[in-house]
Amino acid sequence: MTYDEHAQARLVVESGQRGGRTAFQRDRARVLHSGALRRLAGKTQVVEPGGPGIAVPRTRLTHSLECAQVGRELGAALGCDPDLVDAACLAHDLGHPPFGHNGETALDGAAAACGGFEGNAQSLRVLTRLEVKVVGAGLNLTRAALDAATKYPWPRRDGRSKFGAYEDDLEVFAWVREGAPGERQAFETQVMDWADDVAYSVHDLEDGIVTGLVDLGRLREPDEQAALASLAAATYSERSAAELEEVLAAMLEDWPRSYDGTATSSAALKSLTSSLIGRFCTAAEDATREVHGPGALTRYAADLVVPAQVRAECALLKAVTARYVMNRPGVHAAQELEREIVGQLVGLLADRAPEALEPAHAAAWRAAADDRGRLRAVVDQVASLTDTAAAALHARALGNVLPGSDLRS
Repeated sequence: MTYDEHAQARLVVESGQRGGRTAFQRDRARVLHSGALRRLAGKTQVVEPGGPGIAVPRTRLTHSLECAQVGRELGAALGCDPDLVDAACLAHDLGHPPFGHNGETALDGAAAACGGFEGNAQSLRVLTRLEVKVVGAGLNLTRAALDAATKYPWPRRDGRSKFGAYEDDLEVFAWVREGAPGERQAFETQVMDWADDVAYSVHDLEDGIVTGLVDLGRLREPDEQAALASLAAATYSERSAAELEEVLAAMLEDWPRSYDGTATSSAALKSLTSSLIGRFCTAAEDATREVHGPGALTRYAADLVVPAQVRAECALLKAVTARYVMNRPGVHAAQELEREIVGQLVGLLADRAPEALEPAHAAAWRAAADDRGRLRAVVDQVASLTDTAAAALHARALGNVLPGSDLRS
């Protein structure tokens, strides 16, 4: 595999680095050792910590680690630098705020006056500005690593809810995308994106089963299969509900019929998740090789090919989690409270800034040229919080705890 000087360039030239490591090994290490990655341990994936059941569900951190393992192996099989794909997978969720996509929605509203909020755009901001290893360049990752971590390689625009860069970050975004063909994802990004889909669709299903929220027996009821197929068709797939119902019925033939937490059923469940991940990745590898042939596939030399049948199966797994976990009774009320916490936190901290902000965010607030910049500094702090920290800070703020520095404890 070959990655040229342009791909390995950094925003700031460094010297005196320890020898024996590649540029992408350094990138991976920098993300792995970052505080932003550690904070993902306190951010909900799908089943909240302390939620139903006695199992310990996945967090954004464990999901990122599993995504990295899947992406690393798939990328290596297709000729990508494995450390580069690994780094992109580890970095892909760094911008997620407390309470997951629900918190993302709340922050987008609270940040309307400064250009909104999007987790992927926030990830770029974390990597290039907020998580500092080199002043003025964030972690100072290579161009290829930043590009690989950019799932949506375009700025905010009407008609697209997802985007990869805020207006404040367009200069660095342009540097990252220098030489890229339009808005096309890098090949490593496509591998990361599919690894993300595979990891969370399969593992969220596993968490739902282990916590008792997904009943394997219920999945075999005709009415439930029809409902799941309709949900998948409406939300996650371009296939019709009738087609998806047939796909689901075929999938279930190889699934365990129940789960009771015993060693036997746990082994059967692990066998299911392993086979799903292996099949989803092997299908993408084989289909991509069939189109592009042998040899290293990197940067913009190819596109990942995922068979339609496999995408349909992945969509159905997402539908199972959505129906039985994310839309279960009581969740929507809890999500409304979470949105209130996030939205109110932005207002409370903005009113008490800069004293109530963490030192780095307070410095950004003071250095801002206008109200947009000052609001962005507040949003950056709220986005960095774990679920527990957001709830605790909100409670202290509502209690009018003063001085502001006490809000940071």
